[in-house]
Amino acid sequence: MRLGQRILQGILRVFSAILNIPVRLKFVILALLLTGGGVWWATHRSMLNAVGGKEDFDEAMRYIEIKDVVDQRFIDPVDRSTLGDNAAAAIIAGLGDKWSYYMSPNEYKAYQLNSTNEYAGIGMAILKEEGGGFEVISVNMDSPAAWAGLTAGDIITSVDNIDLTEKTLDEARKLIRSRLNTKFVLGIGKGNREIEVDCSGVYRSSVTCRLEKTMAGYVQIKNFEAGTAQDAIDGIEKLLNQGAIALCIDLRGNPGGLDTEVAAFLDYLLPSGRLFMMQNKNGRQEISESDGMCIQLPMCVLINADTFGEAEVCAAALQEFQWATLIGEPTTGKTRTQETIVLSDGSAIRLSTGTYLTGLGVDISARGGVSPAYIMHNSDPSATGTTAGTTGDSSGSGVTSNDEQLMYALKLLS
Repeated sequence: MRLGQRILQGILRVFSAILNIPVRLKFVILALLLTGGGVWWATHRSMLNAVGGKEDFDEAMRYIEIKDVVDQRFIDPVDRSTLGDNAAAAIIAGLGDKWSYYMSPNEYKAYQLNSTNEYAGIGMAILKEEGGGFEVISVNMDSPAAWAGLTAGDIITSVDNIDLTEKTLDEARKLIRSRLNTKFVLGIGKGNREIEVDCSGVYRSSVTCRLEKTMAGYVQIKNFEAGTAQDAIDGIEKLLNQGAIALCIDLRGNPGGLDTEVAAFLDYLLPSGRLFMMQNKNGRQEISESDGMCIQLPMCVLINADTFGEAEVCAAALQEFQWATLIGEPTTGKTRTQETIVLSDGSAIRLSTGTYLTGLGVDISARGGVSPAYIMHNSDPSATGTTAGTTGDSSGSGVTSNDEQLMYALKLLS
């Protein structure tokens, strides 16, 4: 209390002294005090706003304090660049999301060249360039890209007249992937030169269909890339014409693909209702629904730990509609979508920015994946997906395949 009184008395003495000096000098001192205080306050507010507010400013100051202590006291030399990369990586790791991670500038360059820009079936690699388009880095020989005349250095600005200049690498990749089984037109450079790329000749279906001896139709779907939904629908129609009385849909090892393909396939199988939703951080949802047409047959779906992404969404919808019995192993829960965010120093963050929800609003990732009604593992993991040689009578007995999960499904359906 005495200390506070002394401070207050000191302030009063200063103002008293100011009031007892000549008028002109008094105004000069007051103006200097006000100007200095205003500049300090404006600078302080600017610093706070620059880092996002007081809480973020305090966090930044804590990091600086830790870094200073390490610089001054740690016994070994400190590489500031390595320290900064590790600190950034720790922030993302602290989110507890195994699909999100930090990349240093060198790691991001390698990521661009080796991961997100390779398009199976097209034969080219691209990078985002400063002008907004995508530069072709390399073109594989004897590929649709090479046949179309694409060369390294070309700048892709559009796909089928859809502008790419404002899109991220992930968005451009998805757009191109959606056309892998067709012919499409790429806009090249500022002169709007157009090149037609034909991927239809090298398209390989990801769907295998066969009528089992038990009269169950077996449908193996290896991924949900472009064309998968129609191939699966055509295959099931053929099985129905052959007299199939049940369906076994194999999604084991399926890494997912395009949500539009999953929606089209589920719309064919399921009655009217909400299939699934894609939700971002702000709660904005993109809803996929089915109409009233459906396939009314007993169904089993095979899943395992290598069933990812959109394939998990497919299995979850069939389970939630109570339209199919799930058999196999719990899935991983990789139903969040990631976006690559490039930082000012050339580093980048691969961050989960969206998540799939089931029609009833269940977050598959938060739940840890999709759990089958019958959990069972193949004693011989290499037999998973090995379907050749399945035999049996109408009761489902007498089978010879080592794929025990499939055998159980066929027996259950019969």
